[in-house]
Amino acid sequence: MRDSQPAASVRAWSGSVPKDVRDGAMWRMEAYRLGLYVCDTAWNDVAALGEDVRTRSLADQLNRSLGSISANIAEGYSRDGGRDRARFLEYALGPAREARDWSLEGRRVVGAERAESQIRVLTSIVRLLTVTSRNERDVHLREPSVPYTLDSDDDAHD
Repeated sequence: MRDSQPAASVRAWSGSVPKDVRDGAMWRMEAYRLGLYVCDTAWNDVAALGEDVRTRSLADQLNRSLGSISANIAEGYSRDGGRDRARFLEYALGPAREARDWSLEGRRVVGAERAESQIRVLTSIVRLLTVTSRNERDVHLREPSVPYTLDSDDDAHD
């Protein structure tokens, strides 16, 4: 993340997450942790947006997109890897970008500072997922290297 404020907030929030979740293998994925964090900490924002008739549908869209980020990462993590895992990471990328837009649109209700903080976290998730999905595809699509040696007899025939 770009500044230490969101990173410190994520570290503080992590203590409230059940140990079984923190001890899971997915917890090591920063995009997954940030996805859970941004969804969990947006609870009050979604509630505030839902109270105003003008932003009620925005609240629903924001809530759904935030929840989809970590859920898609979790589903993809359960795949063997390669194209299949990358596909679910890309599925998580869509709601992350969508939530960033909804966060911007909701700034008049939740406050500009709160929206900017949420947008920074979502931007970090977008960057992480973009790189991770690309790497996941690249690593698993390369052909395995095969050692190549020449027999000494082959050299004599040249």
